[in-house]
Amino acid sequence: MQVLGITHFFNLIFGTLFGWLMQLVGIHPAQASAPINDTFALEMLVAFGLIAFFILVRLTLSAENPGPPQQLAEMIHEFVGGMGDQVIGHGYERYQAFATCVFLFVLLNNLVGLLVPLIPGVVTPTGDPSVPLGIALLTFLYYNYHGIRVQGPVKYVKHFAGPFWWLAWLLFPIEIVSHLARIMSLTIRLYANMFASDMLTLVWFSLVPIAVPAVFLGLHAFVSLIQAFVFMLLTMIYLSLAVAKEH
Repeated sequence: MQVLGITHFFNLIFGTLFGWLMQLVGIHPAQASAPINDTFALEMLVAFGLIAFFILVRLTLSAENPGPPQQLAEMIHEFVGGMGDQVIGHGYERYQAFATCVFLFVLLNNLVGLLVPLIPGVVTPTGDPSVPLGIALLTFLYYNYHGIRVQGPVKYVKHFAGPFWWLAWLLFPIEIVSHLARIMSLTIRLYANMFASDMLTLVWFSLVPIAVPAVFLGLHAFVSLIQAFVFMLLTMIYLSLAVAKEH
């Protein structure tokens, strides 16, 4: 059910294109004329907002007189870069842009939940399992791609067999299942935490609509930040394991 004006707007502009793309991959939306739901519309709004922010930073870039957008961007860049240096090590710069986008996209989608009790129809995008699943799948493909790129296809697949050839028959399937389980782990962790945070906030807003819910809005913001950080950190860890070279 779509009730947000932004959803109607995106369906008007992009509905036909997205409907065609969804049918192309075998997905049949409930409403063929309006394939974009509220969750997807809010995701798109976050994505367009991030693109606009990056463009603004680039257009106002100044070494002598940096404005607030540039200062914020530099803080984020230094924070993610510092984490990348610690977790991935040498060559982390190549993956910093992806990790930054993951962190900001997850964080902003989480923070949309602050509007759930205030604006009817608003949902936390990451409280829908399809959203964390999509980000988890992209992360899975990304780190495996770079693992193959750095190690080479044969060597990368070979590391699934472990250090002892006589245990390869046992370790190989275990490692495959372990890697696939990362998708489920990333998805469930983010979805469960944000869904629970939404429910807790809504319950307290319905019971005590004054003062007390502000505490839970603060808690939701804290959980949003922690979950975005954990998602980014796990992305870096998986990348570091995939591109690490044996010495």
